[in-house]
Amino acid sequence: MKIGILSDSHTKSDYTELAINHLKQKGAQYLIHAGDLCIEDNLKLLQNSKLVYVTVFGNNDRSLLSLSNEYNIQKEPYYFKIKDIKFKLMHLPYYLNADSDIVIFGHTHKFECSYNNGTLFINPGEICAREKPLIECVLLEINKNEYIITYYYKDINTNNFMKEEFKYERE
Repeated sequence: MKIGILSDSHTKSDYTELAINHLKQKGAQYLIHAGDLCIEDNLKLLQNSKLVYVTVFGNNDRSLLSLSNEYNIQKEPYYFKIKDIKFKLMHLPYYLNADSDIVIFGHTHKFECSYNNGTLFINPGEICAREKPLIECVLLEINKNEYIITYYYKDINTNNFMKEEFKYERE
């Protein structure tokens, strides 16, 4: 199973579209966005991807509250399952405890991944290239015995995504 993970698009729908298309090209079957979409165009991109997706409201998403019935946008922390894997999704990193198999968060605009006591923690970084000139996203591959996290990043002035890979043996 392959899951594309994004966060902090802000008003950069062109970067969001680029990242979604890249993740789909790499085989993503699901999309998870950890908030701060800021504009409806970013929600439309998730919906139009034709992939199953979920997102949460970020601290800059007040203007999107009225759209919660139209799009799959939830209040944080949001718990859900894909197959037999339990996820917790949030924007603000306030609920970083190991009460799920995978915890996904955003807000800091910094890529992070770690595996502690049977829980995988992921922050995919930022789409918006606000803190640094990088568009960032993650492809999470879940296999029977391992997690493979591929961190993709692209300088806004270049054409290609670069990548780093992290592997953790599942407990």
